[in-house]
Amino acid sequence: MDAVFRPFAYEALDAENFGALFQQYPKFKHWFNINTHAHKVAGYRIVTISLKRAGVAPGDMTSDEMCLIADLADQYTFGELRTTHEQNIALTDVRQKDLFELWQVLDRGNLARAHIGFLTDMICCPGGDFCSLANAKSIPVYEAIARRFDDLDALYHLGKLDLNISGCMNACGHHHVGNIGILGVDKKGAEYYQISLGGNSDHDASIGDILGPSFPAEDIPDVLEEILNTYLDLRLEHESFLETYKRVSIQPFKERAYADIN
Repeated sequence: MDAVFRPFAYEALDAENFGALFQQYPKFKHWFNINTHAHKVAGYRIVTISLKRAGVAPGDMTSDEMCLIADLADQYTFGELRTTHEQNIALTDVRQKDLFELWQVLDRGNLARAHIGFLTDMICCPGGDFCSLANAKSIPVYEAIARRFDDLDALYHLGKLDLNISGCMNACGHHHVGNIGILGVDKKGAEYYQISLGGNSDHDASIGDILGPSFPAEDIPDVLEEILNTYLDLRLEHESFLETYKRVSIQPFKERAYADIN
């Protein structure tokens, strides 16, 4: 392995103090805290570039954006970038002293949205728009959720949360291990969506529990809002969605989600 994957020529660097920049540029502070992660080498950070925007299929880039990100990899890393299973791009070896300059370039290119790991950083398969195996479309559901929950302050208030969408039981969107999972199903030729809660892909992995009967596509944003409001009403201080769900179980979420139907 060492013969094939040789380490890069890392510089000996000290950690940067961004205190003054954080005060002057709050957006940079949010981006640093949310879209960058610790590196094994001092003085470096891993940067994740979100490819989730309303109006664009998750994981999609334009040719101009691809060229920009490739140039940034050459300029700020060792010419290497990686795609992630969350449908984002990672620059794996960025010097901390270059982070503010990199953020400015990404911000100008509309590629600095600070929401990695939050609700709108969804995993979503291509669904019926592109896949012949799908039972239902996925991207329009993603789009409706992205537009409904587009306020970053509200996302931060919710805390980190995995939402995964699959268009069929093949589960390319990993819906079954999302904290909230959405599965497209076919009901007599009509597209419906089954919701599951409590999935987890971390070390203590778990399969989500099915909430109940499926919903038509147009109801999904409203149902999701009821689920999230239930979480906000029930959570303890600093408790994540998954922690709240494990404590209270599925019943309060089910009651709120189906209240108008029942």
